[in-house]
Amino acid sequence: MSKSNTNFSLEVEGTEAKCPIGEITGERNIAGGKIPVFSCEGACIRGEIARLVANLVAKQEPYRRACHGELFSVPDSAMAQWVKKAEKVVLIDGCFLHCHGRIVRNLIEEERLVEVDALSYYKKYTDKFDI
Repeated sequence: MSKSNTNFSLEVEGTEAKCPIGEITGERNIAGGKIPVFSCEGACIRGEIARLVANLVAKQEPYRRACHGELFSVPDSAMAQWVKKAEKVVLIDGCFLHCHGRIVRNLIEEERLVEVDALSYYKKYTDKFDI
């Protein structure tokens, strides 16, 4: 694996649209003081494992699944506001690239962010894209 430490930015086209169920969910989770859970959503098996783990964690109290798409691209949505205001945020990355972690660290203060590297727990499929 080659490494680069060059920071970069992306321009995201703005939108006035908001996801109706995202608004309901964000508002409900703000009111309930729930802890958002994000995961890697990568196409490979490691991303799939992280996604499934996040879904399992989010079924436990006080955790709930959050939408990274709204956090990254609809900053005024209730979903994004929930994540930005939550006391803690859980992020489950699927592999050593820590794609979501590298983004979310720029949006959430370090002391509120709990990062989990799923690969360090299951230690499988490092040589597979899909199974």
